[in-house]
Amino acid sequence: MAARSKVLVMGGGPAGSVTATALAREGLEVTLIEGARFPRYHIGESLTPSCRAVLAAIGVADTLDRHGFTIKHGGAFRWDADSWVFDWGAEVGSRSWQVDRSEFDDLLLRHAAACGVAVSTGVSARQVIFDGDRPAAVTCTPDAGAPFTIDDFDYLVDATGRHGLLSVRRFGNRRPLANLRNIGVWGYWTGAGLLPETPTGGINIISAPEGWFWVIPLAGDRTSIGYVTRKDAFVRDRATFPSLDAYYGHMVAVAPVVDGLVAGARYQGPARVETDYSYIADQFCGPGYFLVGDAACFLDPLLSTGVHLALYSGLTAAACIVSVARGEVTEPAALRFFEFAYRRAYTRLFALVSVMYERYLGKDGFFRTSERLIGDDLAPPTESYAFAEIIAGLSDLREAADSSTRVLTERLTQEALKVQLRSIEGAAAPDFTSVLGNPLRDAESAEYRLTTAPRLGLQRLR
Repeated sequence: MAARSKVLVMGGGPAGSVTATALAREGLEVTLIEGARFPRYHIGESLTPSCRAVLAAIGVADTLDRHGFTIKHGGAFRWDADSWVFDWGAEVGSRSWQVDRSEFDDLLLRHAAACGVAVSTGVSARQVIFDGDRPAAVTCTPDAGAPFTIDDFDYLVDATGRHGLLSVRRFGNRRPLANLRNIGVWGYWTGAGLLPETPTGGINIISAPEGWFWVIPLAGDRTSIGYVTRKDAFVRDRATFPSLDAYYGHMVAVAPVVDGLVAGARYQGPARVETDYSYIADQFCGPGYFLVGDAACFLDPLLSTGVHLALYSGLTAAACIVSVARGEVTEPAALRFFEFAYRRAYTRLFALVSVMYERYLGKDGFFRTSERLIGDDLAPPTESYAFAEIIAGLSDLREAADSSTRVLTERLTQEALKVQLRSIEGAAAPDFTSVLGNPLRDAESAEYRLTTAPRLGLQRLR
């Protein structure tokens, strides 16, 4: 690098913190602005083993182990007539955490500052000003003081989450996914139980006639229990109850398995509600900018992949930026790699989530689909291995780092289309148009792989 590259990261959630930390550890000058004051509440408490791998790469995994979060070894599904367990220790040799996001996000942001990131909270990014195709300045509003503009950066990372400063406010290219227009309602309990077959610290996913429940054991004998259903079903049923708490309590009470888990437990209200609409932007990056985490795309929480996508995209964006800054790859090549890697990860998970919402396939159908989504040539050692690896987020990390096991986007596209064609008569067919938009030819991005040692970056393969 002839001069030290400067990066501005907008947003201090997991995606922004990981991107900023990874960049700072590679010697880049990084500024991060975040509108909220941490710690602050956030949902999305169940993490995948891929998160451990990314957080180990930026030097904070041991800190999280010491913090006292519940260690998550897997989970148990009760899905219609089927039940199965995924044990990450036995199947993929890893584990993760169940976290209180206010504490988790605060730890990541503090770690970013400790690694040299210039962190400013209480500062909201309002508008990105472009010079041609490249971002040149960001107008900011602090929660105290006069508005100001930041224009001293070479690269911009949008980690503004659902707010989507670039995809929504600048480009207007965020597309909702019609088959996953859901609502989540949740609350917290003390003294609740888990399904008896659950691996230590594991999550429970339990289907209901018009939705499903998550049951997540947190530290301090607290349990997060949420119900996800279609928007139309929520609107229809919510109107018959005097309060959100009454609606939530009823949905728990009429779900026999979940009601059994809270027998003798104490509810800690109030209930919370949030739309879980899935969406994807037409473009994840461009000259001088990257969209990471929910700023680029969001997926229904069925497989607890939100933080995985945030951390995976953050690490990948950082690898692309540092390799360009060091002169190892051209910026167009790095942009192609990021677009390909992040869109492939989202497409695979979207296909699997959509298959599971079909329900009638059963667990054997889910497992077979998972095998096709990671590549038939890998010969999974057990029938559930491919499913466990995908929901662990490890397929994405493996393929980004090993060109010999890359699943081509054409394969994922065809698998997604199969899901659409299998839609039962009378049911709304999944709309894959947005997910499959902006396609990339595999050959364009197969020139590089992501490396984390001895240093983060992209390595040319040929």
